Amino acid sequence: MRRVVWSIGSNVGDRLAHLQSAVDAIAGRGAVVAVSPVYETDPWGPVDQDDFLNAVVISESAASPEELLTLAGDIEQAAARTRPVRWGPRTLDVDLVVVGDEVRTTDALTLPHPRAAERAFVLVPWAAADPAARLAGVPVAELLGALPGGDVDGVRRTDHVLRTS
Repeated sequence: MRRVVWSIGSNVGDRLAHLQSAVDAIAGRGAVVAVSPVYETDPWGPVDQDDFLNAVVISESAASPEELLTLAGDIEQAAARTRPVRWGPRTLDVDLVVVGDEVRTTDALTLPHPRAAERAFVLVPWAAADPAARLAGVPVAELLGALPGGDVDGVRRTDHVLRTS
């Protein structure tokens, strides 16, 4: 069994329900160890769009990274995810951040996620779910402190709670 860190986000439709559907699907394929609080976040990227709800799910799984990537795609598809514009609005985004200590780059998958260390909407919830978390050997808390200007202002904790069962 390996620890898997998933970043989930939604800014279209019932954002909280979309996040919950992702947690439920992940739990159906492995043991969920922790789920972060839900954060409302400013959109990332060049497209004008509504704010996101984001969270991090930490699970344990014996599945291969490719099987987990397929699961991520299946979860997005179940939420009617479309990709008309890169970094555009979406019902659900499910990203693999880390799978154990796996390091790889293929056409389909890069582990750890190549931009996780730059994104407060991943790092803030991850640090909340696992304060001792490390990305490529670096404490997530340290990565948060290294963001330009301590750029976490666009990440606001909500009162929403995601169920794990």
